[in-house]
Parts: sequence; C-alpha cells; structure tokens
Amino acid sequence: MRFEKVHLDSIAHALPEEVVTSAELEERLAPLYERLNLSVGRLELMSGIRERRFWPRGTRPSEAAARAGAAALERSDIARERIGCVIHASVCRDFLEPATASVVHRALELPASCPAFDLSNACLGFANAMVVAANMIEGGRIDAALVVTGEDGRPLVEETLARLSSDPAAGRGDLKRALASLTIGSGAAAAVLAHQSLSPSAPRLVVAASRSATEHVELCRGETEPGRAGPLMETDSEAMLHAGNALAAQTFDEFLTETGWTRDEIEGVVTHQVGVAHRRLLLETLALDPARDFPTVERLGNVGSASLPITYSLALDQGRLCAARRVALLGIGSGLQCCMLALEGPSGATLSDFRKI
Repeated sequence: MRFEKVHLDSIAHALPEEVVTSAELEERLAPLYERLNLSVGRLELMSGIRERRFWPRGTRPSEAAARAGAAALERSDIARERIGCVIHASVCRDFLEPATASVVHRALELPASCPAFDLSNACLGFANAMVVAANMIEGGRIDAALVVTGEDGRPLVEETLARLSSDPAAGRGDLKRALASLTIGSGAAAAVLAHQSLSPSAPRLVVAASRSATEHVELCRGETEPGRAGPLMETDSEAMLHAGNALAAQTFDEFLTETGWTRDEIEGVVTHQVGVAHRRLLLETLALDPARDFPTVERLGNVGSASLPITYSLALDQGRLCAARRVALLGIGSGLQCCMLALEGPSGATLSDFRKI
C-alpha cells in the first residue's frame, strides 16, 4: 500500500512517573520461587527488561491517551478544527462501550465534525490506525487525523502476580506461560497525520506493508475471567518469538519491494519492543544494523500498541534519528499480524527539522 499525499506532522508520548523493577515483581513471587528452587533475576535475564512504568491506580486509558494527544496537537501547527478523525488504538479501553475515542474526543475538545472510533489489534493497533487514517487523507475525505493510544499494564501484571502467588499447584510451566505478562508496562502516544498541503516539510508516509499468519492465533491469548479484578494472558513466548520473526521476514521482503529501498538505505529503524532477544533476532534476520535501532524495552518493558510510537518519539526527542532521512517502523502483534511503515523526509532535510516543540 503506497501513499503520496500523507505526512506525519507530529508525534508525542507520555510516560508514567512510577517505576517498577523486575526485581520488585519477583519479590512478590518469593514463595513460588522458593518452592520451585528459582533464583531472583530470572525475569530480567530472560526478557532483558530491567523496569517498566505504571500509571497511578484508577487512571483510565482515555486519560493517558488524551495527555499524549494534547502534546501531539501542541507540537502541530494544524488547528484542531482541521482534525477530521480521531482513532483510539489501545488494547486497553475505558469500558466496553462507548468507544474510548469518544472520551478522548471530548477531553481534547475536537470539533463535532470529527468522528471518533476505536481500533484494536493487540500491539499492532497504532500502526494499523495510522494506515486507516492515511487512507482517509490520501483519498481526500479528511485533511488531518489524530491517532492516540493509552496502555495501562498494571491490571494485567497485578492479576498475574495474584494468580501465581495464590495457586499452590503453580509450577514452572505456569510461570513460563505468564512470563510475557510480567514484561508489560504502561505509556501513551499520539500522532497527527496530515495532507501534504498542510505539512509539506514533515516526513512522508511512503508505504505500509502488512501480512498475517493467523495459524498462530493460539500462541498468545488475553481475556478477563469472571470474578477477577484484571485480565490474564497466556503466551507461548518461544513459539511466538520464532513465528513472529518468520512473519516479519516475509513482510520485510514486501516492504523492500514496495519502497524500492535497499537495507543500506534505511537510516533509522524503530521496532516493536517486546524483549531483548526478540529485538536481537529480528535485526539479525532482517540483516539490519543494530546501531540504527533505538531500544527502549530495557527500561519501559512491552507497552503494547504504544511501544512503537513511544520509541519513535523518544528517539526524535533524544536526537537519535536526526541524521536519518529514511526510517522503517517495524510493528508486530499477536494474532499474528505484522505491519511495517516507511517514512521518508525530503532530500537535504533531517528529522530534527520535523520535530515541533
């Protein structure tokens, strides 16, 4: 899927202040570790995640998403009256209905002419929402769109710890299937996409390459059980690692074909942040230089749909992509689904020129 008229006008993120280390989580599993003869440090060793962040208890996804959305709008020169659509793309939602996007719409005082809806696709939601918004802009139906996400990992982590701690029969297999749940963090991000006439000097969205491998739909499943305070998720992390990597390799071949880029011409890489092993294997498989990537997983954990845009926003803030003209955003989510986005700046410009602060 190619685009000619869509530019990424601004991007922003919001992070909670509370930091929770992997060691702190393991302290709460001390009786289980002792019974299974496991040493503390296992979680960080296997995932590479040292810490993650949590919003204060009671924070709704819409609050986090609106905070990031306000920051993205502030960085943009586009008036709110020109925003023709707002999409909330989180795994987390305020409630079953109405759409959490409606709460964000009200909080940001967007115009009545701007429709609002939710789009959820596990960790890939934000990338998918960007593509949906881009199609609306490319087709001339709207001038600009706001994509937001607000993920709250605390309920999943807390419920996982509670189940493991309260089940006297919990064994190594249960802990292994719950490992991915304990890597989850919290955060929010937002992006303003606009027609080229409104934001000519911003990076252009060039290509979106997507593929599915739904034969692996059973490898990760999260749901809320009756009587429990939060959701639970079971993941076959090893199988997900290899199946996801294979899907990414297929999608990347399509990505290179559609963009016409070579690997050496990709100057900046942003990956979905799952774990250190996932990142390492992905970059090896795609034959991409790790020095062009910007890792955040060690200190933020897996922030679901917010991981990719948060990482990109942080990389821009810290000047890590200032010399990059061609950037690849590599997204993947359970299901399995993969979406890779190509961003290209005008010749002679750097991404620091596009940062609106």
